Amino acid sequence: AEKNIKLVEKITMLQQQNEELRARIEQNTVITRQLSEENANLQEYVEKEMEEKKKLSRTNEELLWKLQEGDAMSPVRISSTSSTFYRCSSGNSSPAKVRTLRR
Repeated sequence: AEKNIKLVEKITMLQQQNEELRARIEQNTVITRQLSEENANLQEYVEKEMEEKKKLSRTNEELLWKLQEGDAMSPVRISSTSSTFYRCSSGNSSPAKVRTLRR
């Protein structure tokens, strides 16, 4: 009888542990689903950002090409001042290479 009481207590304790473990598994499953959804959303966001970066890079390259392929000494007027800006014929169209000439 004493052995049966100890076995019943052990069974009760093991059932409680089993319930606790099932609850933890369920909680972990919910967290795993949430993290998977978040990961998928983040991957989608990163892909969109990469596409936007590629698009901006292409636009930048196109604008640089247009600057370099334009007339090397074509005047560009700025507002109503008497200054005229000319592109340098060196092929480099960076702002440091632009000169201002007075008329």
